[in-house]
Amino acid sequence: MTQAEKNPFLYSDTNKRYHTYTYYLKKQFGGKCAKLPIDAGLTCPNIDGGCSTGGCIYCSGRGSGDFALTDSRSVKEQIREQKMILSKKWDTSRCIAYFQAHSNTYAPLSVLRPLYEEALAEEGIVGINIATRADCLADDVVEYLAELAERTVLTVELGLQSVHDSTARLINRGHSFADFCKGYEKLRKASPKIRIGVHLIFGLPEESHADMMESVRRVASLHPNEVKLHLLHILKNTRLAEIFEAGGYKPLEREEYITLVANALELLAPDTVIGRLTGDGKAEDLVAPLWSRDKKSVLNDVDKLLYQRNSYQGIKRN
Repeated sequence: MTQAEKNPFLYSDTNKRYHTYTYYLKKQFGGKCAKLPIDAGLTCPNIDGGCSTGGCIYCSGRGSGDFALTDSRSVKEQIREQKMILSKKWDTSRCIAYFQAHSNTYAPLSVLRPLYEEALAEEGIVGINIATRADCLADDVVEYLAELAERTVLTVELGLQSVHDSTARLINRGHSFADFCKGYEKLRKASPKIRIGVHLIFGLPEESHADMMESVRRVASLHPNEVKLHLLHILKNTRLAEIFEAGGYKPLEREEYITLVANALELLAPDTVIGRLTGDGKAEDLVAPLWSRDKKSVLNDVDKLLYQRNSYQGIKRN
């Protein structure tokens, strides 16, 4: 029997022992969808002074939108150009518009509504993903998101990074875990059709392995629709790069990260989609850890470790 045939994990039709985004897309849409990163020209409250300035210490200045086109293009123009670029390698008949750069609910509804509607009007757009913060969810915006979820597959991705308020202060996050929970519950109550994703980062300064697993446990207790796990990358021209170069931060080792990911998967509910298992940073901007450039190898070794343990996502969930 192959590893796929021996796989005890229910939400998989391959050797993967976790609920991959590819598996979710197959069940939801009948196959893969091209995800189109969009920079809508918005900002964040910890950049513009809403709660702080300077952004998170690891932020490149593009607010996780390093792979989006520049915000000088309209949403429609970005979608069409991204489709043209990706069509050389992928089927772009089904696409998800991914509002990725900065906090994409941090603006008045009069600004946000036209952006989302412009994306939804484009041919082949089967869903919208909105990356934002839980402290940027005004009541009228949430009401509109609930209405939007009636018309498309809507995922709202909330950047949490860590449940520990001491870490949030250290990285200049600008909100507490209590603030996050308040926003999370607001979305949950607004509509059961809004998919909620949560982002966590492993390797944040001064966090132990136990601290990181505590973040996973507390997020798992919320039972989000999706979780994205990220490795903390050190990028050029960031505050974190300055700290690293001064000897004030040591990034995770490769085997350390692989073990953390496997441990985290064991704690998350089996039906929670794993949107990613490590983040991406532009190769030309990456300072460390350099081993993260070989993403495929890291993912393969996560698979190997779960197989060696005879383990899978959710096996240790409380």
